[in-house]
Amino acid sequence: MNPSPARDQEGFLLDLQAWNEDLAAVIAQEVGVPLDAGHWELVYLIRSFYAEFDLSPSMRPLIKYAGQKLGPDKGKSLYFLSLFPGSPAKLLAKIAGLPKPENCL
Repeated sequence: MNPSPARDQEGFLLDLQAWNEDLAAVIAQEVGVPLDAGHWELVYLIRSFYAEFDLSPSMRPLIKYAGQKLGPDKGKSLYFLSLFPGSPAKLLAKIAGLPKPENCL
């Protein structure tokens, strides 16, 4: 079994290049989020945001981006909260192997 990539004390990857779908599934299980197609769509959306802006988005820019890329039905905070309860931007960043968004507690 491969050793798990290094993570900080909150569980965020230290080496963003170490991310893969298997690791995402492990992290999602650790935080209690079952991954289905809707979850994966948002995982790849936040990775796309990061690739485009070199920034882990907080909730508001992430919702706006989702509205632009996925349509108005998915560009709503309630949609994100239904899939990633509590702190969607923070959970998504962790599962997607991105740095913690700066203004997330």
